[in-house]
Amino acid sequence: MKVSRRVRRMERHHKGQKQPALNLVSLMDIFTILVFFLLVNSSSSEQLPNKKELVLPYSTAKTVPKETPIITITKTDVLMQGRLIGSVTELLATPGDSLPALKAELDFEAAKPRIVEAIEGEEAPERAITILADENTPYDLVSKILTTCQQANFNNISFAATQKAKNKG
Repeated sequence: MKVSRRVRRMERHHKGQKQPALNLVSLMDIFTILVFFLLVNSSSSEQLPNKKELVLPYSTAKTVPKETPIITITKTDVLMQGRLIGSVTELLATPGDSLPALKAELDFEAAKPRIVEAIEGEEAPERAITILADENTPYDLVSKILTTCQQANFNNISFAATQKAKNKG
């Protein structure tokens, strides 16, 4: 088949051109924005563990809890940092005002080295602890846990609660 001069000229003209390169500038901009977004949204605010069987009471506090050891009181069990201390009924039946099993766990937690230690000659810093308790927890059990925490020198005690939404008004 005979090819016209015009077709040959067009073939020669297009033979010298390269394929356009992929423009990565726009793609890099998108990934930079994505990385920045992820860094901003992964802030270091403390998130308390979320348990389905635990219904926290409501509060209007505005401060975020600090990272501290956590005692969790569910409807059936008491846990310290995820380790089982005992069942609620078993601990309620414990004679006295304190709970020896919890005291042993608190002493173990207090013996762990902390990043921020007291300067020599000063008083030891207050030990802090957070209690996550179901809203229907018997007061007798909460009282025993508070007494045990004070005996183990955990004097800065916080109760976790669900923050109420602010009224728009």
